[in-house]
Amino acid sequence: MIILAATPIGNLGDASRRLVEALTTATVVASEDTRVTIHLLKALGIENRPRLISLHDHNERGKAAELVELARDTDLLVLSDAGMPTVSDPGFHLVDAAVSAGVVVSALPGPSAVLTALAVSGLPTDRFTFEGFLPRKHGERVGTLRELVAERRTMVFFESPNRLAASLTDLATVLGADRRVVVCRELTKFYEEIKRGTAAELAEWAALGVRGEICIVVAGAERQVLNLEDGVREVLVLVAGGIRLKEAAADVSAASGLGKRELYESALQAKTGKVSSMPDRSDFPLG
Repeated sequence: MIILAATPIGNLGDASRRLVEALTTATVVASEDTRVTIHLLKALGIENRPRLISLHDHNERGKAAELVELARDTDLLVLSDAGMPTVSDPGFHLVDAAVSAGVVVSALPGPSAVLTALAVSGLPTDRFTFEGFLPRKHGERVGTLRELVAERRTMVFFESPNRLAASLTDLATVLGADRRVVVCRELTKFYEEIKRGTAAELAEWAALGVRGEICIVVAGAERQVLNLEDGVREVLVLVAGGIRLKEAAADVSAASGLGKRELYESALQAKTGKVSSMPDRSDFPLG
């Protein structure tokens, strides 16, 4: 059997009784970083020293089959450095291989940065989506955010403190400067901080420098009721932020229900001061 075990995301007191029992009796543990696992065992006062196997992003695909075969005869405890394995951490490919091979997969539930950040954010929790880490590069990050312009559910992201300001700036440009955002820093730790505001406000705050583990929670899009003039204004704001006119028109159309072609032509006319020609039909496929 493969057992996915959630570990504390900060506060050691969040280690569950089931986790302690599993670590006390485990004979084989696959962990994201074996050094972190050794530290966890010592911190919890557990004298058991199971066989430790390194399982991380760079070797998981190659080791999955071997570990699945091992798990046919021996319970294999799987740990990430913090939180639940497979959630933006190693484990998914292992579980996928185990399911295909008919090996049982179980879990010891526990701490989750995603759910903790969502719960304390004050944003709607009835429907949400976890988007993992945003891309490192500006262009790719903007592209990812553009795909989420019309997302109505609350969104949760992980982010590096070194890229937080840049990501919040891009978020303000693409999703709107007034979009409600919550930055959760160092959850469950002594210096835990929950910072709430608009995307623009938090981008300015983050520019001063932020440290620690970061979760970003973003309010979903509200269905906008815009007339064409307001829609064109929104398109031009996006264009000023570096988004191509055709893409900006599509984004505003998705969020407002206004026609893409009408937005494109009107924004082009407003931008150039000339009446535009009809764009190529392939730019705006029907449907």
